[in-house]
Amino acid sequence: MSQLDSHAFPSIETATGVSQNIQKWIQENQYRLMHEVDQCGAVLLRGFPLKSDLDFDAVVAEFGLTAFTYEESLSNAVRNNRTDKVFTANEAPPDIEIFLHHEMAQTPLYPRKLFFFCETAADEGGATALCRSDLLLEAMKSQMLHFVEQCRAAGLRYTNIMPAEADAESGQGRSWKSTLSCDNREQAESRLAELGYDWYWQEDGSLKATTPVMPAIRSLESGVEVFFNQLIAAFMGWKDARNSGEKSVSFGDGSEIKDEDMQQVTQLAEELTFDLQWQNGDLALVDNFMVMHGRRPFRGQRCVLASFAT
Repeated sequence: MSQLDSHAFPSIETATGVSQNIQKWIQENQYRLMHEVDQCGAVLLRGFPLKSDLDFDAVVAEFGLTAFTYEESLSNAVRNNRTDKVFTANEAPPDIEIFLHHEMAQTPLYPRKLFFFCETAADEGGATALCRSDLLLEAMKSQMLHFVEQCRAAGLRYTNIMPAEADAESGQGRSWKSTLSCDNREQAESRLAELGYDWYWQEDGSLKATTPVMPAIRSLESGVEVFFNQLIAAFMGWKDARNSGEKSVSFGDGSEIKDEDMQQVTQLAEELTFDLQWQNGDLALVDNFMVMHGRRPFRGQRCVLASFAT
């Protein structure tokens, strides 16, 4: 039997005595694993016989969840599909840090569960940062209640300028055609209107889009509150040839978010963050409603694949 450390974050399950038939093992243990994810936010499977994107795809399928595909998402990250439900986590250059965020929380459409698979670990760096946002919110209530109440009352609006063609040099470089699943401006505008976005066409053909007001704090079914948003990632990391972080997010009423508040939130989150140092074949299951994630800069080749589910 495998060993489960139920007190750590993330919980770590090691493949002691697991045969090559990992799909059968997942079938037998999926409810326990899902319960563990619901309780602590993340479970890491280490040492299991997983080698490829097809192995990863097969394991994800055994959980029986409804896939949330890259194509149907409004994610601004550039990704490459390997299978219908498996894709690269983010194609941003290795020197770029991807700051903590809940996956796609800056959009009205987001997944509930995230699967990550390490196909190739980086030579140096490249950890996936994990932070329990329920614990972060508790720390914020204790140390900066004024900011929590601002977030709760006003919500957040995000602004992103999407390029006409994919920009591989940016963590936010997905084109507007791909993001909105459209072929022309008329279709793009129809999709944005349906979603409640504001938009403005740039002279170079890029598209500036601003979300409707999105909540910054979410209550889970358990009654626990979480800091469910992309505030840290947007303010600290949405920086490229088109975007600047401080202009990428504001309170829902349009007022600016103070840099000193963001520095404090980011520091509190960093103190609560666990860096998952990948090994080849690792698979992590993350509750997107409870846990934020990010990516540290790295050197060498690194390939982490992802699959999302509702």
